[in-house]
Amino acid sequence: MTVVDEPSPTTVRADAPGRVNLIGEHTDYNGGFVLPAAIPQRTRVELTRVDGHDVEVHSATLRATERYRLGAEQPGRGWLDYVQGITAIVSSAGHRLGGFSARIESNVPLGSGLSSSAALEISLLHALRDAFGLALTGEDMARLGQRAENEFVGAPVGIMDQMAAVFADESHALFLDTRTLTYERVPIPASAALLVINSGVEHQHAGGDYRTRRGECERAAALLGVPQLRDLEAVDLPRIATLPDPLSRRARHVVTEDARVLETVAALRGGDLASAGRLFSASHASMRDDFEVSVPAVDALVAIAEAEPAVYGARLTGGGFGGSIVALARPEDARVTADRIAAMYSQQSGHRATVLVP
Repeated sequence: MTVVDEPSPTTVRADAPGRVNLIGEHTDYNGGFVLPAAIPQRTRVELTRVDGHDVEVHSATLRATERYRLGAEQPGRGWLDYVQGITAIVSSAGHRLGGFSARIESNVPLGSGLSSSAALEISLLHALRDAFGLALTGEDMARLGQRAENEFVGAPVGIMDQMAAVFADESHALFLDTRTLTYERVPIPASAALLVINSGVEHQHAGGDYRTRRGECERAAALLGVPQLRDLEAVDLPRIATLPDPLSRRARHVVTEDARVLETVAALRGGDLASAGRLFSASHASMRDDFEVSVPAVDALVAIAEAEPAVYGARLTGGGFGGSIVALARPEDARVTADRIAAMYSQQSGHRATVLVP
């Protein structure tokens, strides 16, 4: 049970960023390595304590207001589930909350693969911590946010997004071991620019495809006799190849993707952007062919990006089945390059691409 101090000021404000994952996709729930960075887009919460146990939440982005009572949270209310999930999990963890009203505003695009849900969860947790004097560390908040998605919303996500929303910044990549939650900030070289472009194809982590992939990874690990696919390395690839399809390809993606994260960290530290770009491209091919989480529109966007002379490599970022791509490029004329990629893709695909970074 947490000892609750005298509450902080009646009204508090907090925010948290969206994130782009440079490399390390579908490795977090397998206990592996990831490499996210924060993006400029953020979710902001203004929260005011009120007497009683009623909660009123207004989404400025969706122009919607919803209400519920603490202790009576019930899933099935769309975007409000992320708020209800946080209060339900925080209370179940022994922290005492009171009624509040909250105004939420976000420019992290929904369904873009840039972790709009974690940005909401962590910004709300920051506000609740400050308003009600909760004894929560950054790691505590990341774990509570993940629990809210897993146990209340029903999305079987790993912990990368929440850790990135707490600890990532825009000038570093967050090299995170999702098993131990140890992390290191790796500087993004000044000679590199990140391009993040939303494909206009939305995804849903609470949907069946994401859950299916996680289940396939768990079955592959069980057949190989290891707790998680993180416990395997490249020397195990011949044994992985003996698994039935598609489990062999799912496991191969995770094992090779973990290795690509480590190689990308080394490349960024050494300023070897050409090698990092090749790793981006190899990661996308693995997500497309072995893990099968890309879609034709996103593949087309990646191909258009990689045809640009200023781009070292590009890949789908986030859980897949739509969302955004991230490209590593030369910083000169980065915005012009990104705009050209988006325009060509929009013309060819019929989807409207949006440049989010730079």
